Amino acid sequence: MEGNFDPRFPQGFEELLRRLTAAVRRAYGPRLSALAVYGSVGRGRMRPDSDIDFLLVADPLPRGRMARVAEWEPVERELAPALEEARALGISTEWSPLFKTPAELAAGSPILFDMTEDARILWDPQGVLAEALRRMRERLARHGARRIWSGNAWYWVLRPGRLPGEPIEI
Repeated sequence: MEGNFDPRFPQGFEELLRRLTAAVRRAYGPRLSALAVYGSVGRGRMRPDSDIDFLLVADPLPRGRMARVAEWEPVERELAPALEEARALGISTEWSPLFKTPAELAAGSPILFDMTEDARILWDPQGVLAEALRRMRERLARHGARRIWSGNAWYWVLRPGRLPGEPIEI
C-alpha cells in the first residue's frame, strides 16, 4: 500500500459493510428484501477513497429517487460515526445507494449487468437478488455478452456480431 494509508483499510471497509447491513436491517425491517455491495468494493479491489456502491431492495419504497433518498437519510446519519472512525484508517469513502423494489429488480436494469460479475450480497434471505442476478447471467450468456476490461474501465459487448445502432434486447 502506498501513501499515508493504514494497511488495515480493507478491514475498515468490512466493518463499514457490517454496520451498513445492521443499520439497513433495523431501518427497513421486514420491508428489506436484499442488500448488496457492488463496484470496486464488491470486487474487493477498493482504494481508500472508493465509494461504497450498494443496492437496497425493499418493498414498498417511496415513489421517486428523492423520496427514497430522504427515507435513507436517517440511516446515513446513524452511520456517520462509522465513516469518521474509518477516516482514522485512511478511508475517505461515502455511501452511494441505489434503491429498487423487487418488481423493479425483476423488470431489469443495466446495473444488473455489472452486478452479475461484481456484486457481493450482504442480505438476501429469500434469494430475491440472487435469483435476479442468476436470470441476468443466463440472459447475458444466451446472447454471448461479455464484459471487456480496458485499463481500469470496462464496457459490455452485449450481442457480438451486431452492427452499431442495431437494436439489442437482453
